[in-house]
Amino acid sequence: MKETIRVVFASLFLLFCFSTSAIAANETPTTAVKGELPPGLIIPEVARPGPAFNVDKATEAYVNLLNDEQRAKSDAYFENGYYLDVADTLIVVLIAAFLLFSGISRRMREMAKRVSHRPWLYTTIYVAMYFVLIFLLTLPWNIYMGFFREHAYGLATQNFGAWFGETLLGLGLSVLFGAPVLAIIYAAVRRVGKSWWAWTGAISFVFIIFFAMIAPVFISPMFNEYKPLPAGELRESLLSMARASEIPADNIYVFDASKQTTRISANVSGMMGTTRISLNDNLLNRTSPEEIRAVMGHEMGHYVLNHSLRLVVYITLVLTFGFLFVHFAFDGLLKHYGKRWDVSDRGDPAGLPLAMALLTIFMTVMTPLNNSITRQAEAEADAFGLAVAGEPHGFATAAMRLSTYRKIRPGELEEIMFYDHPSGYARVYRSMTWLKENQQDSRVVKAMQNNQ
Repeated sequence: MKETIRVVFASLFLLFCFSTSAIAANETPTTAVKGELPPGLIIPEVARPGPAFNVDKATEAYVNLLNDEQRAKSDAYFENGYYLDVADTLIVVLIAAFLLFSGISRRMREMAKRVSHRPWLYTTIYVAMYFVLIFLLTLPWNIYMGFFREHAYGLATQNFGAWFGETLLGLGLSVLFGAPVLAIIYAAVRRVGKSWWAWTGAISFVFIIFFAMIAPVFISPMFNEYKPLPAGELRESLLSMARASEIPADNIYVFDASKQTTRISANVSGMMGTTRISLNDNLLNRTSPEEIRAVMGHEMGHYVLNHSLRLVVYITLVLTFGFLFVHFAFDGLLKHYGKRWDVSDRGDPAGLPLAMALLTIFMTVMTPLNNSITRQAEAEADAFGLAVAGEPHGFATAAMRLSTYRKIRPGELEEIMFYDHPSGYARVYRSMTWLKENQQDSRVVKAMQNNQ
């Protein structure tokens, strides 16, 4: 037993050292590259509308806005992420093995039972302890991933204290909300027997909807300050787009993401009366009004096309099949190792590390499917945003800004496997295709006149 524990611990340590050193070897030289595109709307000469307008040439002109160093930097950041995702899964599996073979998981359950023999309460206590222990065991990896790596690419702005404070806040929320949710799931597992996986899928659907509803109002403001967008032409144009799209929002909010990141972003979040249109201050302060309207048109597309609910349904279906996989794999492993781990059945919370490891493996294998589901929705929102905003150059410029940390031009299989959004090249090409078919659109004509 002691030898097993030493092997697992050594494997965790070596995996962390190998992953960070190997990936950092590729990342460190890029830190000196300045990846920012110049502020303001960018319209390459060949991308201006006219009788000789060519979609392929216009797209290439936009893609070539990235120099070789910038492209190498974004490629390295994105491609290294493929290996980091696998490393994440391996770490979860190795930690599960450590907790089970060492008997720590069993002892955590016994500690929880000493507080109360009521299943719902000792399960809640066990899950809370599990979250804290996982946080501690993965802390070195998460510091590298969430702090050092992001700073190496110029994507983070927080000092370590601020970053760690928010990380602790995330842990607190996980314990506060996650422990009771998992206790409810375990109660269902004990009550319904072999059909637990289907019931757990249904319970997951309800809680995903619930958290999507409360997040904009109660959770997001814990991490960022939200203020109304100042009155002016931009605010009125965005509200006009929202009214035309029948989005029930009477305000536009700006949140202070620049204290955490250099990335641009926006969203239309919430459900059932908590809908909120938001953009971050990076998008507001570092891009043009045309880009902002294009990005917000895309985000409004998610709302109008009901992507939130649709994606929750799809994700829940995938999760449910994941629970079915856990059902068979868990029971099979328990026959061989249940006595050694002192895990009695699938309703025993001491088996949670195994269940989490199996579900993580399943979701990693399902990455191409999950990415394809999301990427399709993003492509639909792209098309909607182009139509409602009428800003093809704004959308193309925004896509190029995102490509300073997303590989601009992946292979076809690479995009299917690893991209949860259309590639930058695909988005620029879609924008230029829309422009070719709508050169006489009054919005396009006005934009060209303003950018002569």
